[in-house]
Amino acid sequence: MYKLKSENENEKFKWSNLGDISLGRENLGENMPVEVYRLFQFMIRNILTKDYGVEKTNELLRRSGELAGKEFCKNFLDKSADFDGFIAQLQKILKNLKMGILKIEKSDMDKMEIYLIIEEDLECSGLPITNESVCDYDEGFIAGLLNEYTSKKFSAHEIDCWATGARVCRFKVNLCE
Repeated sequence: MYKLKSENENEKFKWSNLGDISLGRENLGENMPVEVYRLFQFMIRNILTKDYGVEKTNELLRRSGELAGKEFCKNFLDKSADFDGFIAQLQKILKNLKMGILKIEKSDMDKMEIYLIIEEDLECSGLPITNESVCDYDEGFIAGLLNEYTSKKFSAHEIDCWATGARVCRFKVNLCE
């Protein structure tokens, strides 16, 4: 499924590759503890950092998150909704999937700038304080959602993180120039 080389990231991933979880996990179901997700993510981060360094690892996590955000948008959200409707859908789905509680702090769509907060973030809520932001994947995921929704190129930058001592993750999202 992933052994062939390709220049286009989207050529290899298909939503159907995620499989039929209800068929494959009829006894255990689709839910699992957050620790299991974090163990997977932090071990990948650990190996990538050893092999490629911090900056490249963060870039790879952002790129992965961006692709995931685009695919998530295509498969879960109504892209024809107005911005408020899109955000309302996103808030509901993120909460239902237990990925986090999304709140828009401020948005100025004329300037294409959004400040948003994610509480109980899957990535880092409850981590010890390390004074390092760890939500690189989330930065990409948020940008990918908006890229797919608007057909424009956005970037997201985490300005507060649980791991830096904040009790929420706060992101500044804006149109790339």
